[in-house]
Amino acid sequence: MRLVDAHVHLDFMSNAAEVAADAARDGLGLYAATVTPAGYDAAHPELDDVPNVCLALGLHPWWVADGRCKERDVRHFEELAGHTRWLGEVGLDFSDTHTAPDSHGRQAAAFARVCAAAARTSSSVLSIHSVRAADTCLDILADTGCLERCHCVFHWFSDSSDELHRAVTSGCWFSVNEMMLATRRGREYARQVPLGRLLTETDLPPHGRAPFSARKIEASLERSIATMAQLRHLDLDDLRDKVARNAERLVRQGSWS
Repeated sequence: MRLVDAHVHLDFMSNAAEVAADAARDGLGLYAATVTPAGYDAAHPELDDVPNVCLALGLHPWWVADGRCKERDVRHFEELAGHTRWLGEVGLDFSDTHTAPDSHGRQAAAFARVCAAAARTSSSVLSIHSVRAADTCLDILADTGCLERCHCVFHWFSDSSDELHRAVTSGCWFSVNEMMLATRRGREYARQVPLGRLLTETDLPPHGRAPFSARKIEASLERSIATMAQLRHLDLDDLRDKVARNAERLVRQGSWS
């Protein structure tokens, strides 16, 4: 793959198969995060066998927090996790914007079960959502064995610098997008994270169930790489190649090996 989007919501696109096919022709790999087990089930027939797509099983914290994902959905996630290495979007969100404080315990319990299921499948890859919750995420990842047995990728990391340091020293990976790079903190984090664990992502599309295009994904990734090359004082082509090799190394036992 020439470029890799390590966190994209391909199933939100009404023309997902067309976007995946166009991406393949352009040398673009897609880590396609879903937000619920039902969403994964719906996307599976269309996207699971597409060579340039890793279709990931998700349990998004927003859906857990507001009750759209219930106990049966967590159980279904646990069942499905035994059949795939690709997991995401999963994690915790303790912000006031999207969740209520009384959901934090429910989120943490669900995420612990996600991580325990992931740790039972060697070399699982998790794309992790963390907002004001990275320390709790890392505690759960460590307690369940995920840090040791899995590849943990923080998507669009926005928590504190101390938590970033802990995530780095814990061996985590980081996927960076344009929205992250639009902030001073995000740009600094993109400069600091280890080059060998740096990935690109888009988190596109901005809205669900509408047509989208591989060209828009590619353009967003290229802009992110250009910004990071400038921040890190690296050659643009060298950085593009390095990030693609990082992604291939991360998933070498799967679709892009």
